[in-house]
Amino acid sequence: MVFTKRLREGVRRGEITCSVRIWMRPHVKVGHRYKMDEGEIEIDSIEPIGFPDITPELARASGFLGVIDLLKVAKHGPGENIYLVRFHYLPPAKPELQPIGRRVRQR
Repeated sequence: MVFTKRLREGVRRGEITCSVRIWMRPHVKVGHRYKMDEGEIEIDSIEPIGFPDITPELARASGFLGVIDLLKVAKHGPGENIYLVRFHYLPPAKPELQPIGRRVRQR
């Protein structure tokens, strides 16, 4: 799932945990993880909704100024079905540090 650049930091901070998408069919699956520039998101739920469900509150929760702002970005291609996708952000895994062993001197 791709987010517009202005939303990515809010997703990483956990401030944005839902997205409204207008697709022909769902493009994500519950429980699956999708890469971002840094880290991943894991899909918690996806449900079909209607235009009346897209409230100013939902638009703001999705990181937009309002409904019109959201609708300008939400449509991806020729789709007509509206989905509410809920997710959570998973930061990149930190590489495991190997313990520093005793150095062997080369002669």
